[in-house]
Amino acid sequence: MSGVTEPHPFPSAATPPSRRGFFGKLATIVIGAIVTVFPFLAGALVVSDPLRRGRGQGGAKFLRVAALDAVPADGAPHAYPVIDERQDAWTHYPPEPIGSVFLLRSPGQDGVRCFNAVCPHAGCLIGYLAQKKYFQCPCHTSAFDLAGTTLTEVSRVSPRDMDSLDCEVRSVDGVAEVWVKFENFQTGLKEKIPTV
Repeated sequence: MSGVTEPHPFPSAATPPSRRGFFGKLATIVIGAIVTVFPFLAGALVVSDPLRRGRGQGGAKFLRVAALDAVPADGAPHAYPVIDERQDAWTHYPPEPIGSVFLLRSPGQDGVRCFNAVCPHAGCLIGYLAQKKYFQCPCHTSAFDLAGTTLTEVSRVSPRDMDSLDCEVRSVDGVAEVWVKFENFQTGLKEKIPTV
């Protein structure tokens, strides 16, 4: 033995890694991140889908309220429930009352006038006093004539007249029906602004 050491058959730990090894590890990390994140994104989309579908819904739409023959042609207002299906982000509800309206039909007329039964002052349900022939809110005594105009001699509480609604008579399978474009409006305001 001459004291010369034989070269070690394995490379030393100080040998720098090759570029191929670096890019291979980088590709593994990127693919692992994609595979890990993708299920979370897919789950978030599934969970938020009803919320995204719910946007843009709402607003006023025409709803059937009553058959025209069910509205007496006596010039007096009569209350009718407004029934519709509701759906929030995840739940679909069966048809149920969503509000109430007054329908008025003059003698010998097919045309119908419609008012929302919610008081513009604080949102209480208005009633009709047949003996006095005007509408009155039981909460703060706001009063309105048959045209929906505020009766200032009785009360000055309501900031605006009753909220009138678009109403039309449609023939459905040969039966005349009253359809109302139902919507609620913000209370306590002079302006008639639909609720969202």
